[in-house]
Formats: sequence, C-alpha cells, structure tokens
Amino acid sequence: MNKEFKNFINRLEKSKDSFRTNATEKRHHTGYRTARENLDDLADPDSFLEFGEFAVAAQRSRRDYDELQAETAADGILTGFCTINAGQVDENRADVVAIVYDYSVLAGTQGFFHHQKLDRITEQAEKFNLPIVIFTEGGGGRPGDVDVTTQIAGLHIPSFSTWARLSGHCLKIAVNNGYCFAGNAALFGCSDFRIATKSSWIGMAGPAMIEGGGLGVFDPKEIGPSDVQEQNGVIDIVAEDEQEATLIAKRLLSYFQGPVEDYACNDQAKLRDIIPEDRRWAYPIRDIIELLADTDSFLELRKNYGRSIITGFIRVEGQPMALLASDCQQLGGAIDSEAAEKAAEFLTTCNAHSLPVVVLADTPGFMVGPDSEEQGAVRRMAKLFNAGASLQTPVVAVFLRKGYGLGAQALVGGSLHDPIYTVAWPTAEFGGMGLEGAVKLGFKKELEAEIDNDKREALYNELVAQAYERGKAIEAAAHLEIDAVIDNIRAYLSSNGIFCFIYNQSKGSYTSQWLTYKLLREKLLALGFIEHSFVEVDRYSQEVTAIGVYQKRMIV
Repeated sequence: MNKEFKNFINRLEKSKDSFRTNATEKRHHTGYRTARENLDDLADPDSFLEFGEFAVAAQRSRRDYDELQAETAADGILTGFCTINAGQVDENRADVVAIVYDYSVLAGTQGFFHHQKLDRITEQAEKFNLPIVIFTEGGGGRPGDVDVTTQIAGLHIPSFSTWARLSGHCLKIAVNNGYCFAGNAALFGCSDFRIATKSSWIGMAGPAMIEGGGLGVFDPKEIGPSDVQEQNGVIDIVAEDEQEATLIAKRLLSYFQGPVEDYACNDQAKLRDIIPEDRRWAYPIRDIIELLADTDSFLELRKNYGRSIITGFIRVEGQPMALLASDCQQLGGAIDSEAAEKAAEFLTTCNAHSLPVVVLADTPGFMVGPDSEEQGAVRRMAKLFNAGASLQTPVVAVFLRKGYGLGAQALVGGSLHDPIYTVAWPTAEFGGMGLEGAVKLGFKKELEAEIDNDKREALYNELVAQAYERGKAIEAAAHLEIDAVIDNIRAYLSSNGIFCFIYNQSKGSYTSQWLTYKLLREKLLALGFIEHSFVEVDRYSQEVTAIGVYQKRMIV
C-alpha cells in the first residue's frame, strides 16, 4: 500500500465513531446515539454514498488542523444518497437523500462548510426529485468560523430558502432528538412531516440568543419541550427515543414510495355492526380504521392536536392512501379551527405528492360560537375549502353517520360531488345543518303557534322524525346527492378500483387518478377515446401497460 493511500485510509478513519471515542462515549452516556449510528439505522445496509466527509470547521487559523479533524469531523453534518425500505417497496422508489446533524461536533451548529454541504445535497435532491430524511439536532448558527473573511453576517446563504422551496416538490421528513434551536428548528419546522422524541426541545432561539435579546435567562429544557410542541401541532409524531423515531421515519416514508405486495387484513364483516344503532352514541373511529385498513398499516399524525379530525396514512391491499377521519368522540366530530387547519395542511402535502385520499366523515359541521370565532375560525376553517379546491389527487369520501352543513362539504373537498366517489354506509344521515336545529329554525312559526306544550312537543318530534327520514343515506343517494350507499366493507377502495394515468389535453401532461372501472370508462370517453379504446394498468407499478388512441395521438 503506497503512502498516499495509507494517508487516505487514516484520514477516513478520523470521521468514524471508532476513532472519536470520547465523543461517542459522551453520547452514549446521555442515552443518545451518535449521528452515524442513526444513519446506519436509517439507511439500507451499505447503501449510503457520502458527500463532504473530509470537511472540517472553518477554524484553521485558530485551531490545530489535526484537532479539527478529530473534533469537527464532517463539519457536523452527514449528507449523501442512500436507499431506504428497498426490501419492502420497488427498488426504483427507494432512493433517498439523508442528512444527519452531528451534535457531538460543536453542538450541531451550522458553520460555513456545513452550509455548503447542506446546499450541495439539497440541490441534488431537487434535481432528481428525491425525498429527504433529516435529523435536526443542533444549536443553530455558529459564530466561531473565523477563516471566513469574505462575509459580514452570512445572511446571504441559500440554505433556508432552498429548503423551503423544496416543499411540494421533494418530500421532507424531519427527525429530532435533543436540542433543536434557531436554524436547525427552521429546517425542522419547514419539513412536511416532523417526528421528535420525548427528549426534544425545539425553539426558534436557544438560551444564548434569548438572553442576548434581553428576554431573560432560561435553561435549554425550558424552551419548546416536546409535550408543548405536540399540543400546539409543531410535532406530528412523538417517539420514545431515537430508535423508535427512526423506525417511524422509515415507515412514514414508505407510504410515498408506492404499494407493497405483502399485506393482510382483518375480518371486514365486523364493520357491519361497529356503529351503534342509537345515533346519539359515539364510537371509537380508530377501531373502524384498524378494521378497514391492512393489518398494522395505520399511522396517525398530530394525534393530540385538532383532535376532532384524524389525519394519517393507511394501506388497502398494499396500496398507500392518505386518510382523513372524523372523531365523533371529540366535540361530537365538529370541526374546530385547529382541526380545520390541520386537515388543510395535510391535504396540501398529500396533493403535492399525488397520494389518494380517503375520507371517513361523521361531522355535524364546523364548530360555531363566540369562542370559536376568537380562535380565528373564519380564516382557519376557510383553509380547508382552499385545500380541497386545489386537490388534483383523487378523493373517495365515505360518510359513516352525520354529514351536515359547510363542515361536511369542506371535509370532502368543498362539495359532495367533488370526490371521485362519494358514498355512505346505511347508517349515514345528511342535512344542511343539525336536523333538530333545522326543525327549530325552519318551523319556528308552526311550533310557536301550538299553545299546548304536549302537542308542541309531539309536533316537534314528528317534524324531526320526518327530517331524519328525508336525510337518510338511501334518500340522499336516490336524489343523487351522493353516488351510492354501500356495504360497510373495503372492497370499494380496493378491488373495484385501479390507480391509473390519464392524459390531460389542456395541460399536455399526465395525472394519476384512483378510478372505479366504470368511472375510468366514462373518463376515457369524455376525453374522446373511441369506444373500443382501453387502458390497462399494473396495480403495483402504477404504470400503464396498454395503449389507447386519442384522435391520432398515441397516449401511453
């Protein structure tokens, strides 16, 4: 082995945990893992292709170079390409960009070369439209990089604008354990999905910046603890530790990597009896979700924020889908400001990444009243209409029980006819508002005209009963306000549908849609396909395998 090669090997070893024993032991003493241990757990074995491994902090004019190699390895950030979940999904969909902050290097702070590495890898992610998983532990900007003499404040760096610009283009999943302040917190907050351990403290400024601003002296653990950030919606999922957080990140990513072939499901017949006959009784919606979805495929986001709407992901026959579901055990399923904002943000992200949406609706509408308006209801609830109107990905709406008012419309895209398929279980009921309230308002004169209390009560009960008969699911279907009343089984989301690509003539591009076979034929005819045209779709690769003819243009 020649001298230069030996030097290369020695230099390479300095960035490894085996060389940096003091830093490694310190991490383990706190109960935390090293950056490379997190990376090894995240990426498929031997798949990580690293960028900028030999970088050190820009401090050669104040510190010994050998010291910098040992103590500022990779300048505190590991970046590169890898594969994740390659054994579970199509290998062509497994490519990912990984970014892992190393807190053992200058508290995970962001230095000159650190930013260059971050910019370089995010540019590659944007170029190749790759998802990103980032571990964000760190203290924000670093003031000690004295080698840099060509800048004053360093506020011209593109890192944060580039990271924000990736939203809607490259999926971004952030994972945090420990302290995450300032610039690190900005990256965490600008991510599409945010996972944090119970031992996380996340804030737009750390103790030093807060004190420097004259706002008081605080311990780091007083700033943005995970329980607070979960309650206010900053954190999507709270994990026990780094190991669980990494597992959740891989699982979350998998829903955007396409279908899987191996799946199982529960006994669907149980769905027929799961909703109580007495419409006044609530029921646990998560039990329905677990039955409807493939076994162990349900992953919930923001469980303790905006609790009347559940957001998350499921699989049906291996096909990944986004899920919105009303929780009638919270506010009776009424949509408050937090729930509306949560659902709108979720739909926007799923739409950007073409994930089909299933809505399980049971809502009396939007939460109303003075307290609701104090929470900015008009502004925040309107976001749900805006998100629904912008949806290009297919939506299947399933009404389990209540479908009342503006809230029901907003929950399914703005109108009952906006979803590609709007159906109801036999237990569903519909109305412009709560039926009891509608009777009190609509028949106020008739009720007030009846002097006898018993007769007034009898009239009221009769009018309510009539309203319920008119509002039943079958009547709504008979008047074509919904498309169908179905058996309480999942076949309508699986074997009766296909995921296919449809050519959009006006845009000159292809869009993915989840369609029933009947609706697919109607869609093709509406686009001008001849009667004998056909499209065949591979249900796993989601690729068109046969050709249709649109006028004289070949459509594949």
